[in-house]
This record gives sequence, structure tokens and C-alpha cells, in this order.
Amino acid sequence: MRDWWPRRCLQIAALCLSGLLLTGPVQAQPADWLWEWTQTDFDTTSVSFDEILSGGPPKDGIPSIDDPVFEPVGEADLPDNEPMLTVEVDGVARAYPLRILMWHEIVNDEIAGTPLTITFCPLCNTGIVFHRDVDGRVLDFGTTGKLRKSDLVMYDRQTESWWQQFTGEAIVGTMTGTKLTPYPSRLESFALFKDRFPSGEVLVPANEGSRRYGQNPYVGYDSRSEPYGFFVGDLPAGIAPLARVIRVGDRAWALDLLREEKRLEDGDLVITWEPGQASALDSHTIASGFDVGNVVVQRQTEDGLVDEVYTVEFAFAFHAFYPDSVITTR
Repeated sequence: MRDWWPRRCLQIAALCLSGLLLTGPVQAQPADWLWEWTQTDFDTTSVSFDEILSGGPPKDGIPSIDDPVFEPVGEADLPDNEPMLTVEVDGVARAYPLRILMWHEIVNDEIAGTPLTITFCPLCNTGIVFHRDVDGRVLDFGTTGKLRKSDLVMYDRQTESWWQQFTGEAIVGTMTGTKLTPYPSRLESFALFKDRFPSGEVLVPANEGSRRYGQNPYVGYDSRSEPYGFFVGDLPAGIAPLARVIRVGDRAWALDLLREEKRLEDGDLVITWEPGQASALDSHTIASGFDVGNVVVQRQTEDGLVDEVYTVEFAFAFHAFYPDSVITTR
């Protein structure tokens, strides 16, 4: 399975040459999936199967990390501008570098007794952390190798139901309609994480040589005029499809606006920006990517500011899942 990535890169190159990344790959039908998904209830779904496309890899072809290994932040040899998803639970703080999530997309972890799944979809630039305990059962997640609206479709190994990463909702199988609860996290630079949590932990590869960690297999992706052909749908108006937006629930603000203003307030929401984080989807080496900066979203409460669930994702992805919502650009 772990040799899938060279094949995937060759597929992307071939699709680019043939123009298929602009028109979209061939759609798979449920009959094509039955041999691989013997436990999935395809009679129960909330979406059209025509919306679900093969991304290239097979089931678990992008292997989740199920036994994560960490090192103390003081021992981590990473550039200060390296982007990472960070989580804190009851004083225990962990960072998951995108240089690793890029190649695995899912980490099943437990922090201070709280089962969480850390997810990242490179094609949408969407990093979300979810509780993975549902109705008293702890679920383990893997990758289906499928995409919907260019977003990662996950599955749980207990029921083999399929889940949309962007929304955290099961869309195929017995769990259809069930929603995972998101957990607050930050997409921030290594420098900010180690400053906030000098006793924190950083995810490290179990086998450093098994992937090209630190390299970006989607060179120049966030400078494209439109997403790869794995996305089928309308593009947003008034903003570049690959422009980043900050999403809270079904609302979004353009990153360019926040970068200009440095601070936005909306009701009890406080959104701030500061420089110092590299784009993971720009240059061949992640740390050499252009500076997208660091976003923090917090909510004002009686006890002060507390972290709010948010994502920093591409505008086309937000529009795909929230077509009736307006992206605030000014």
C-alpha cells in the first residue's frame, strides 16, 4: 500500500497532460466499490453517489496514523514557520505538522483521556479535529481514497460508514446523518506553538524514510486559477477559488481582508492575524512556501477569550458546502 504515492503522482501528471484535471475523473458507481467495501451499507446514503469520485488511492492507500509517536517540543528540529494543527486538552498540548498530515491525512489519537481524530485534506486545505467517540463508542478512522466536492471522504473501521471530512457528517452507511463533534484547534506555526506550550509534544513519523516528509506533492496548488478536476461544481463569485478564507460554522471571511485589518470583531467573535507561517501547498519544500500568516479565532465569554472551532480553507471548498453563504471580503 505504501507505494501508492508514486503512482498517484504519475496519475496527476498524466491527468494534467490529458486535461482531465480540468474536466474531472471518471465517476465510480457503487457496484465498483462492493469488492472493497463488503461491510458498507450502500442502501443508506444522504448524497448522490455521482458526487463521490475516486481520488486515485484505494481504501487505506493513504494510511492513517493509528499509533502516533511524539517527541518533546524542545527536541523537534523544525523550521519556525512550519505549519501544524495544534490541540490542547486539559493542559496536554500536541502539534501535528502538516508535513506529516500531508501524507497521512488522519491521525487517531487520545489526549488526556479524550479520543480525537486529527484530519487534514490538502485539496481543500481543511484541517479539523473531531471527537471520535459517538454514542459511547470510540471510532477509528481511515481514508476511503474517495473525494466529494474535492474533499476527503473518511470511513470508520467499526461500521465502514463514509464520512465527509469538511462537515464531519456520515454520508454513506449505517451511521448516515450522524455528525462528529469538532474540537477547537489552531493552524499555527511551530514557533507559536512552542512559545505557547514549551512542554508540548510534536508528532514525528514512525518511519522517517517511508514518505518525503517536509516536501509538498502539490507544488503551486494554491496559486492555481482553479482547483484540480476532482472538484465538480460552481466556483465562488468575487474571490479567487484558491484564496484562503476563515470559516466559523457557515460564515467565512477572506484571509486577505484579515491580513489587511489584522483584527476583525463580529459579535463576540475575535479573529486576529500575524505573520510567520508558511503555506504547505506552495513550494516544493513546505518551509519555503509563501507566508500565509497565523489566524486565531476566539470567542469572548464571561471568563475571557476562549478558542473557537475554525478552519482556514480554500474559497471554492467553502462555497461548495455553503453555497448560500456569503464570504466577507471587505
